[in-house]
Amino acid sequence: MKKRARLWVQVGFSALTNGYLLGFVKGKIFTGPTKAVCVPGLNCYSCPGALGSCPIGSLQAVLGSRNYKFSFYVIGFLMLIGSLAGRFVCGWLCPFGLIQDLLYKIPFIKKRKNLPGHKVLVWMKYVILAVFVIILPLFAVDIVGQGSPWFCQYICPSGTLTGGIPLVLLNEPLRGAIGWLFQWKMAILLLMIFLSVIVYRPFCKYVCPLGAVYSLFNPIALYRYQVDAEKCTKCGKCQKACKMDIRVWETPNSRECIRCGDCLKSCPHGAICSSMGKKKETIIVKDGQQNDK
Repeated sequence: MKKRARLWVQVGFSALTNGYLLGFVKGKIFTGPTKAVCVPGLNCYSCPGALGSCPIGSLQAVLGSRNYKFSFYVIGFLMLIGSLAGRFVCGWLCPFGLIQDLLYKIPFIKKRKNLPGHKVLVWMKYVILAVFVIILPLFAVDIVGQGSPWFCQYICPSGTLTGGIPLVLLNEPLRGAIGWLFQWKMAILLLMIFLSVIVYRPFCKYVCPLGAVYSLFNPIALYRYQVDAEKCTKCGKCQKACKMDIRVWETPNSRECIRCGDCLKSCPHGAICSSMGKKKETIIVKDGQQNDK
């Protein structure tokens, strides 16, 4: 039970935030008061079961509005969650993260941690955040000054899987209105599903703008990892266990860390621990010297 604690938290939180079962029965989107509240992970507004809103979708809705160009609520929410937990949200609370974890368990000839060109591709999610989430909704507007939710509309595979497909299947009029955009989104989803079977969490590593936001907070978040230099031997077992391929003994609070906890379990010397609050952190840098922060 303890070994699967993260899985049960992922399943429980996904069920909690997408628990409107009547939506799946009737093919209608929940419009109750909780829909005005953001949840920490990706959670498509158009999903029939969604009880809350995705912060990325909410941010785009405000930025693209002709009346408002800044959302203190969404930005404040992202800053609060990021400063408290960083990418812990990605590892424990995001429904699409759970889907990728399950897909990666499907047997395949050869599994990979990363795609070729990983060191360059990890920056793509920041480009997507800047261009598709912020710049285009703000400046690519129609004749009345209204922008579009570019990331949700043209990229997000989570929205296609949890929102687009269920609504199309449950509503006959929508099936007759399917066009090139839905086909494009389906192609992205199928590609992401295929890659998720082979590569661990490709969407989180290379595409997700929400992960990009939380990653900026990882080095300063209250929930953090610490390495005891006196115990650490730089054996590399933490990096071998880490599916995000992080050299934990050098950067325990790397921007790419999703706080899954695999490195903590794998360390034979108990040199890695998690804590709340910014305490003195001793890590081992490349030249073997200690670096106290």
